Amino acid sequence: MENRNIYIDNIDVEKALSIFFQSLEINLQEEKISVLDSIGRVTSQAVFAKRCSPTYSASAMDGILIFAEKTAEASEVNPIYLKENEDFIFVNTGNPIDYNLGDSVIMIEEVISLEDGLYKIIKSSRPWQHIRPVGEDIIEGEMIIKSNHKIAPQDLGALISAGILEIDVIKKPKVAIIATGDEVIDIFKEDYKEKSVIDCNSYVFSAQIKEWGGVPEILPKLKDDLTYIKEKLSSIVKDFDLILINAGSSAGSKDYTKSVIEDLGEVVVHGVAIKPGKPTILGNVDGKPVIGIPGYPVSAFLAMDIFIKPLMEKLTQISKEDTFVEGILSKTIVSSLKHKELVRVTLHYSEGKYIVNPLARGAGITTSLSKADGILEIPKEVEGIRGGEVVKVKLLKPLKEIKDYLISVGSHDVIMDLIGDKIKLCSTHTGSFGGILAIKQRNTHIAPIHILDEDSGVYNIAAVKKYFPNEEMLLIKGVKRVQGLMVTKDNPLNIRELNDIISKKLRYVNRQRGAGTRILLDYLLKKDNIENETLNGYDREANTHLEVAMAIKSGTADVGLGIKEAAIIAGLDFIPILDEDYDFLVNPKMVDSDKIKEFIAFLKSDYFINKINDLDGYSAINSGEVITV
Repeated sequence: MENRNIYIDNIDVEKALSIFFQSLEINLQEEKISVLDSIGRVTSQAVFAKRCSPTYSASAMDGILIFAEKTAEASEVNPIYLKENEDFIFVNTGNPIDYNLGDSVIMIEEVISLEDGLYKIIKSSRPWQHIRPVGEDIIEGEMIIKSNHKIAPQDLGALISAGILEIDVIKKPKVAIIATGDEVIDIFKEDYKEKSVIDCNSYVFSAQIKEWGGVPEILPKLKDDLTYIKEKLSSIVKDFDLILINAGSSAGSKDYTKSVIEDLGEVVVHGVAIKPGKPTILGNVDGKPVIGIPGYPVSAFLAMDIFIKPLMEKLTQISKEDTFVEGILSKTIVSSLKHKELVRVTLHYSEGKYIVNPLARGAGITTSLSKADGILEIPKEVEGIRGGEVVKVKLLKPLKEIKDYLISVGSHDVIMDLIGDKIKLCSTHTGSFGGILAIKQRNTHIAPIHILDEDSGVYNIAAVKKYFPNEEMLLIKGVKRVQGLMVTKDNPLNIRELNDIISKKLRYVNRQRGAGTRILLDYLLKKDNIENETLNGYDREANTHLEVAMAIKSGTADVGLGIKEAAIIAGLDFIPILDEDYDFLVNPKMVDSDKIKEFIAFLKSDYFINKINDLDGYSAINSGEVITV
């Protein structure tokens, strides 16, 4: 009597996949490739900028370069008359800015040419107007691309602009495709014979594996002999990341696939509750997935789509991409009637809806493409879209990736890159008060804040009580960090305190309104009885600590308040002033969500604590502790 396999399983697909994936130890390998060959590949580690973009201060407009103070009194009733090369010089978009000749650009449309060689303006300008600072788009040392990110064409511009020539990516899995059966022939390699079965499955599998990001290799077919198949499979396994055995998975006397996998490794599932495709075998040998695919073409195709496609997503970290999604616009966008406008946006998933957030709209902001989750189209005949309206967004990233984000809106710190590389985090830097507003509007999951209370000298608690007087809120403790003055390397101007900036008439660069660092500056100025307007550059705003550092490094400012790590990244000196708490505000309703639990666990992890302890000016004493306010 012939020996026959009996497969006893009839497992639901979802359960079969879950059991199978739990049995595997998937170790992703990496390789270094040219950034020019990286489209469609997935980063194996975060990518950090090697240089700034732009690398020099540049004019953002065609116009004239002038000192803003010369235009202070200009108005329609009091026009200012100017002479070329005496009061200003002409500049074109992209021209380097010589700060010995001016600190402001006026658009050419606002400069009126007169017959006597003079030029007239009827509107004042402000310092740094229409000037692209060093690092406006990309700052040396900042994270450009996260790990496990599928590189798209729009990412290429940011990578190249950041000086990236080579990039570490997840190595494409090698997939062995093996047909079995004495009756099977490959008509591309041998002559057709009567009473034979043409192997089409192997070529369909190969095409599918290529589409899913793998490197397929069709190996010579195996004859129906148990010992022979076992010998061949044991030698094949070590050279491939996934092995597909086609046919031989059913209950026939010559269906040896299950026996071979059992002898060499483990059969996890044999028999799945689908029709066709029931006899699919899910197993592993030496930790490598080995799959028995049914021989009938329809069964084979369906088994590949149901089981191999999700496995390939794990091996490549590439998921299927969606096309469009609807979301609620977070703020009003004003547009021109002259043309259709394509606005780059990020998407936040919160409380069952997508929030659409516009990014910087300048044509020169390369990273607004790589950071964007999608494109919002504003038709030509529409002047704008009001905040709160439902809009349709064309996706640039998989919706699943976007939906899995933990959303952070608030204060900037370099540790947000560290966190964002290990958990799915989308971080937007709006300042501490921007974060509080986002929590109130329920447009974010967490809000990084560092707001000093002038009366108590305690960070964050008083501000939370003030803005949420009738609500119980939670603070997740983040890190202790040092704030101080960032100055040029070796401190040639001998800056020691804020009063030195005033007495030496130095150039300051400030943080934006609502930023905790700006609040700290106001507190320190008040404490030293210094009027805000006496600080040269008080109104010059930067959105992150790294932007402040790069303004000093590029020579357009002498000093700015910020964190020590930003000074180190930019190669500056640092004068410490005080320690502060950088914490995360969260609504109590969110604290039991999987995203917040993962975030708290990460803050408490040895990995995070060790990373923080390796940074100058930081400590992780109570990281992850949750306190009620």
